[in-house]
Amino acid sequence: MATEITNQGRPGALTNFSGSALGTWNNFKRFLTDVRAEMKKVVTPARKEVQATTTVVIVTVFVFGFYFWVTDTVFGRALQAILHKLGAQ
Repeated sequence: MATEITNQGRPGALTNFSGSALGTWNNFKRFLTDVRAEMKKVVTPARKEVQATTTVVIVTVFVFGFYFWVTDTVFGRALQAILHKLGAQ
């Protein structure tokens, strides 16, 4: 008595895999199409704009560096004074 295994109208593993692979490929193609469309919107900044933003960044770095140096010096000296009063050298 041999039992026959039937699919009963359900897609098999191979059909599932190929459908999933095609869906993934289509998603990938759509992604690349979207990337191309977005890249067409990208505008390269002018030299003057790049120089202006670079200047802002450099000045900001120096301002913050100076601020942190002053803050570190103040807290360092305050800590030294506290430790000196407590008897530590």
